[in-house]
Amino acid sequence: MRNRFRDVAIAGATAAVAVFLLVAVRPVAGQAPAVARPQTAGQAPATVQFPANYKAPRTADGKPDLSGIWEAMVTADIDVQDHDAQPGPHADIMGAYGAWPGGQGIVEGGEIPYKPEALAQKKANADKRMVVNITPDSQRHDTGDPELKCYLAGVPRSNYLPFPFQIIQGTEHIMMSYEFARGLRTIYMNENDKNIPKEAPADSWMGWSRGHFEGETLVVDSAGFLPYTWFDRAGDYHSDSLHVVERYTPVSPYHMMYEATIDDPQVFTRPWKMSFPLYRRMEKNVQLVDFNCVEFVLDMLYDQYSKKPGK
Repeated sequence: MRNRFRDVAIAGATAAVAVFLLVAVRPVAGQAPAVARPQTAGQAPATVQFPANYKAPRTADGKPDLSGIWEAMVTADIDVQDHDAQPGPHADIMGAYGAWPGGQGIVEGGEIPYKPEALAQKKANADKRMVVNITPDSQRHDTGDPELKCYLAGVPRSNYLPFPFQIIQGTEHIMMSYEFARGLRTIYMNENDKNIPKEAPADSWMGWSRGHFEGETLVVDSAGFLPYTWFDRAGDYHSDSLHVVERYTPVSPYHMMYEATIDDPQVFTRPWKMSFPLYRRMEKNVQLVDFNCVEFVLDMLYDQYSKKPGK
């Protein structure tokens, strides 16, 4: 009797949840279609309703104004694909302080289309992400997650580190200032300025970026990257052929949808995308706080070369 009652109760609850979800995900007249977030197996999709045809405030030249401090609320810095929580390095002394959270991936379709040899390199990167090799220079970046060593995080990783970043928008340039490692990007917006090279003058950690607006969306085309940055702590990486096209689309006063198309024919069999929302930081008098991590890694990187008594 007890089991029959339990079965009836479970069936009734399941039906009630199904009816609730059917009503909850039905579009409301006059609103934009609901955006489904990534979901874990067995869970119903969560939805977000944004105003239809939202238009952002305008700058003096009539462009959408994206200025402000923004932050991603994803765990993609751990792994851009779905991942479980895991103990961090030195769990024997760090406990939960050093543990890494689980999370849902930001890769559209869930799969990164690695070439077979590149997938092997990704796995090797993951195995050696805590290995630090400073000399010789030719092997400086062969091991160790660049984030571990406080190197600039690159693009698109800088946008989903667990730190805020600031967009400062002008008419000729857009600056993106990142809290982590004092990272900085300049996006050149004047496509007709002959003084601004279309191609990168030299490869760099953050690449060479040119931008334009397509309606409400800021489109940023970046290339000229050094091959040393990773996409996450799981060892996902790229070569110096990396080409990234980002799309920043405001969908409310407090949210932007971010999309990055990754193309690197040396590493991947085809282009692939990642996407997630960015949230405007709304605290009173909010500002970036300095995270100059260089001083935090000096002992780890150079302690073996320091002159100390007894050495």
